[in-house]
Amino acid sequence: MTDLDRARMREHRLRNLALLWVLGSLLTAVLVGVLVWKLGDRDREIEAQVVASPTRAESAVPMGTLPAVLPTPVVVLPTAVGGAAESPEPSPSKRPDVVPLQSFGYGIQVHGSVGDPADAVGAVEKLGLGWIKQQIRWGELELSPGDLNWGMVDGIINLAHERGIRVMLSVVTAPTWSRPAMGTTHGPPDDLNQFTAFLGRLMDRYAGKISAIEVWNEQNLDREWQSADGLSSDRYVDMLRMAYQAVKARDPNVVVISGALAPTGGWVEPDGRVTAIDDFVFMQQLLDAGLVNYADCVGVHHNGYNIGPDVLAEDAPQDPQGATAMFRGPFDNPHHSWSFRSTLTGYHTMLAGQKRLCVTEFGWASTEGVGGTPPGFAFADDNTLQEQADWIVQAFQLQREWGITWLAFLWNLDFGPKGLGPEDNNVPYSILSYPDGGPRPAFDALEAMPKP
Repeated sequence: MTDLDRARMREHRLRNLALLWVLGSLLTAVLVGVLVWKLGDRDREIEAQVVASPTRAESAVPMGTLPAVLPTPVVVLPTAVGGAAESPEPSPSKRPDVVPLQSFGYGIQVHGSVGDPADAVGAVEKLGLGWIKQQIRWGELELSPGDLNWGMVDGIINLAHERGIRVMLSVVTAPTWSRPAMGTTHGPPDDLNQFTAFLGRLMDRYAGKISAIEVWNEQNLDREWQSADGLSSDRYVDMLRMAYQAVKARDPNVVVISGALAPTGGWVEPDGRVTAIDDFVFMQQLLDAGLVNYADCVGVHHNGYNIGPDVLAEDAPQDPQGATAMFRGPFDNPHHSWSFRSTLTGYHTMLAGQKRLCVTEFGWASTEGVGGTPPGFAFADDNTLQEQADWIVQAFQLQREWGITWLAFLWNLDFGPKGLGPEDNNVPYSILSYPDGGPRPAFDALEAMPKP
C-alpha cells in the first residue's frame, strides 16, 4: 500500500468518525430535551400541588389519618445563583462546616453574647449536641454605618468552631439609621441591599466557621416586622432572595434557612392594623411568592404550651392534661398553633416534599422553681420540670422518626442564669436554672438521650 493510499484511507476514516460524532451529538441533544421536558412536567405538577394546598389551620392536614411515622420527603437540591446546578458537596472530612444532606442535626440556642462563651460551649459538649444557634442582632452590632462591634459574638462563634460544634446564625433586626422613619430596630431596612451587605461582611469575617444562616425571625408578627408597608410576604421573599444570593456567592455550602414564623392565629387591632397573620396563611403566601427557590430549608418555630409534642390540635380537648390544666387554650379552643405536631405536619403538607423543615426554636416552659410567672405565660405554670424534660426528649425523637426535619434547635440552654429574672419569659424555657445555672431535669435527660 502506497503512502497516498494510506493518506486516503486515513482521510476516509476521519470523515467517518466525524459523521459518527455529529450523529451522537444529535442523539444526546434529543435525549436531554426529553429529560428537560419531563422534569418540567414534574416541577409543574409540584407547583400545582403547592398552590392548591390548604391554607386554613382547620383543614391543612388530614390529621386523623396521619401515620405514626411519616415518610421521608423528597429533598430537591436548590440551584445556584444564575440557574446553574450546584456542585456536589465536598466531603465533610474535608469541610467540617459542611452539612451532609441526609443528616439530622441536634442543636440548642445559646446566649453566647453574654458571659464566658466557654461556659455555653462546655455545656453543649456535655449534652453531646452537634449544633448551636446564636442570634445575630444587626441592629446592635452596627450602631453607625460601617462601625461593627464583632466582639459581641466573636467569642462564641470562634470557640464553637474550634471545638467542632457547627454554628447556625439567626440574623435579625436592622439599625435605626437604616430605617429612620420607623425609629426602631424591629423590621427590615428601607434598602434591602444594606441587609445583604451586612450578611456579606458577616460571611467574610467568619468564613468556614458558619454552617447555616436563618434569615430573620417571625415576620408574620408586627412586633418583629415593623414596616410602613405592614406585614408583607412579598417583601420578605425579596429579602430572602437577596440574602440567599449573597450567602451562596461566598459559600454555597452554607445552609440558608427561611425565617421561622410564629405559630399563631390572625389578629387585627380595633384601628384596622394587622399585628399578626395566621402562620399557615402567611406560609402559603410565602410559597406563592417563591420562597422555596431561595431556601435550602424552611424555618419553623413551636414553643410548646401545656400539651405534649405528639398531641394533635384536634385531639387536645380529650388529652388527659386538660383534666388539671389551668390554662385552657389548647383544650377549649383547638387550633394548630397550640400543637407542636400539628404545626410541623401542616408545614410539611404545604411544602409537598420540596424542602425539609429546620425547627430553629422549640421547647416547653416550666415556672417550677423560677419564683414567678412572666406576663402571658400562665401555661408554663401547668408544666412540671419532669414534663419539660420528657417532652423535650420526645420532641427530638419524634422529629428524627418523622423524617421531615433536617435541623432541630431546642430553645434554650442558658437564658435562665443569664436572664432578667422571673418576669423574663425566656427564663422558664431554659434548661439551666435561674438564678444559679445548675442543671434542670431537662438538661440531664437531654444528656442521657441517645443521639444517633
